[in-house]
Amino acid sequence: MVKIHWGISLAALAVASLPMAAMAQEARSTPAPADEQGIPDIVVTAQKRAENVQDVPIAITAFTASALKERAIGDVSQLSAITPNVNLDGGTPFSGSSAVLSAFIRGIGADDFAFNIDPGVGVYVDGVYLARTVGANQDLLDVDRIEVLKGPQGTLFGRNTIGGAISIVTRDPGSKFRFTGDVTTGSYHLLQVRGSADIPIAANLNSSITFGVKQQDGYLQRVPYPDARAANADSYTSFAAAGYDTAAREGAANNWDLRGKLKWDNGGALKVTLTGDYTSDRGTTANKLIATAETVPGNFAGTANLPGTAFDPTGTTGFLFAGLYNFCIGATPAQISARGAAGLCGVRGTQYRPGLQLGALASVNVDANPNNNRLPWDSRFLNGNIDQSYATGNSFSRLESWGLGGTLQYDLSDAVTIKSITAYRALHWAAGLDADGSPLNMLQLSFSMNQWQVSQEFQVLGHALDKKLNYVLGAYYFKEAGDLHDYVTFAEGLLQVDGPNKLETENYAVFGQIDYRPIDLIGITLGGRYTHENKSFEGGQQDLNGFNYKLFGCSDANGNIAPNQILLFAPVTCAQANAFPDPTNPVRIYTPGVNHKTFSNFSPKVGVQLHPTSQVMVYGSWSKGYKTGGWTTRLSNPQGSVAPGFGEEKATTWEVGVKSTLIDRKLQLNLAAFTTDYRGIQLNIQIGTSPTIANAGNARIKGFEAELVARPFSGFTVNTSLGYISAKYTYVDPAVAAVSGANVFQAGTLVGAPLPKTPNWKVNISPRYEARLGNGGKLIFVGDWTHTSSLWNDTQRTYALRRPSTDMINAGVTYEEPNGHWSLTAGGTNLTEDRYLTSGGSNIADGAIFGTYNRPREWYARLGVKF
Repeated sequence: MVKIHWGISLAALAVASLPMAAMAQEARSTPAPADEQGIPDIVVTAQKRAENVQDVPIAITAFTASALKERAIGDVSQLSAITPNVNLDGGTPFSGSSAVLSAFIRGIGADDFAFNIDPGVGVYVDGVYLARTVGANQDLLDVDRIEVLKGPQGTLFGRNTIGGAISIVTRDPGSKFRFTGDVTTGSYHLLQVRGSADIPIAANLNSSITFGVKQQDGYLQRVPYPDARAANADSYTSFAAAGYDTAAREGAANNWDLRGKLKWDNGGALKVTLTGDYTSDRGTTANKLIATAETVPGNFAGTANLPGTAFDPTGTTGFLFAGLYNFCIGATPAQISARGAAGLCGVRGTQYRPGLQLGALASVNVDANPNNNRLPWDSRFLNGNIDQSYATGNSFSRLESWGLGGTLQYDLSDAVTIKSITAYRALHWAAGLDADGSPLNMLQLSFSMNQWQVSQEFQVLGHALDKKLNYVLGAYYFKEAGDLHDYVTFAEGLLQVDGPNKLETENYAVFGQIDYRPIDLIGITLGGRYTHENKSFEGGQQDLNGFNYKLFGCSDANGNIAPNQILLFAPVTCAQANAFPDPTNPVRIYTPGVNHKTFSNFSPKVGVQLHPTSQVMVYGSWSKGYKTGGWTTRLSNPQGSVAPGFGEEKATTWEVGVKSTLIDRKLQLNLAAFTTDYRGIQLNIQIGTSPTIANAGNARIKGFEAELVARPFSGFTVNTSLGYISAKYTYVDPAVAAVSGANVFQAGTLVGAPLPKTPNWKVNISPRYEARLGNGGKLIFVGDWTHTSSLWNDTQRTYALRRPSTDMINAGVTYEEPNGHWSLTAGGTNLTEDRYLTSGGSNIADGAIFGTYNRPREWYARLGVKF
């Protein structure tokens, strides 16, 4: 329960500071009058109705189309630098695609793409929820505005907005023909072409068509490893995968987008909008080997030679696949026999998939035949150049997504409107990456996903009592289904995970919110949402090498496993000893059958607002949100007869703030303070070689956001923001800590440790100056500096993956000709060449820690046209 004195302190801080919890940008959807010297308004729909952002008692950071364009912000992840207490990254560990969004708001989010893991931050496009993080890092084509809502948004936006929501609103077509477009070139052979045309069709029927194409070379170069033995490694195409495609460079962009919109509006009661969009994205992430771990030949268990985690600085580990691989290639037949490892070091694969069997590794480096010698796994593959890699395996991502939508709005009267939002979306994705960054197949990962979703939302919006009472009532239905297939090759095929998964979700909800202002001074908000959800899942993970059978001596050197062999040390079969669940498929890891879960939740909201003047609003709110549960899908060992599942996350947030416009609209001062009780945290922890989801514990999150917009004189605007957050574990389940291993969690030590992807501080200063020229043209200068304190990139708090404090500087200048028909922009990003890891993963059992560095310094030049 939140302590009373903390709530009082927050309220006092907010009132004393006269803040506002929403950041206004340089422009708005409806342009301000030309002679207006003050800060213009931004109209948002965070409460399902159009309102000035200053009148909404929610912490919102809003961006308009012009602000995004001037700062060269092209996708959702790039909003991170200029939004306090928000961390957005394009790509998650081992996703291989920059189209996957890792989103955290106020310490809550998700850093994975798996179908079984729902996001903690909801992303919406024109009111339609994007259920998967795959494809959520949207290209920002022809948007009207973006609204970043902070804190649980469960009442109006629904499940999986426990951290917040990102609402992308695209521009409606105009009633006159109009075309805007631009061509951009820049570093790494960048070529980007974008355009949008408004095309009137009839008197009351207008349309728009928008397109974007982007191609750019990758910034990480693959180079050959200078050792002839590299050629003796098995080809990455020898192992099961979602596809096979390599690349000379990683971190490339190759995508195109198309969006169409049709709107009918005759000025009467009915308005109809139809939309369609298609995206093809083949961009990849730049994967880099950061550190290695291996044991000396002849010893399966030893000490890793890499930095450990925060709780295991020595790096001491147990059994390593890397050590086994090194042992197999370097041990004599006698040594292999003495260790009972003939099956482990023999033919890879089993008799159940003879087409995937590969030759034995045993003694290849000591058999007096130098022509078949193999490279061992060790630190030799660490390349000091962060933009180079010795990888030779997969590097591809192929994403296709599309959607259709329809919005109908009908005014029953001047006071009541009904609205319907209907949508269907689908995506098809395959990706693969070489996580080990070497010529070997130590950690090769690939995935395929197919997903479809349908959603229907009804809203009733209205006002009463001379507009003192505003309300929204609604009902929501959502269904999605699809599959995710994991392929992971460890240590040259000593473990080969082949994991097909099928999932389905059906969800319905009813919601409502009332905003009542009985007198000018006081406003009250009451809202709630009831959600019911049914989920089903079937997992089919299997190990194509039958590793556990070979480890227990239930195989021969030719790869033939014997599931029914009785063990020497116990009167059970090999299959029984390892708890393999399917007698018809001895290498299947996941228990057969369809699993079911049901979730129900009520997310309330209560708020109070004070309006001491027409330009100042003080508000306080209490709200709840939840993120649905599911199942762990990525198993490399059987975990019993019951599918391992996890429950919901829940968050309860208290927030106070003030929204104010001061000094004759020359200054907006913002501050929001909050505290969140975060329970049942779903964390991706590493159990052996298996990334596993568990409700690891609870946390307390406290912080504030201060945002300021000042326009001291005509032409000059500066946006400044400051975010502070303290997000720390207050409890960790000892059972979770025990199974995770000392190098991942120690329950007592982890209490007080920070949550991942959550820096304590973020500071941004973004000046803009517009100078009028004598010929009627203008020059626009923009810049931004963002300082972010250090953070942990992963749950395990791996030192090698820790992100240090960063200072990012971007700048640009635009010349716009007098009639506004064309403009020329030149600029640069990451001007100080500040490099850091944006994501990464550690698989100690396989001996590899890998990650992705941010993009280096880049320049760009853009020619824009408008007529």
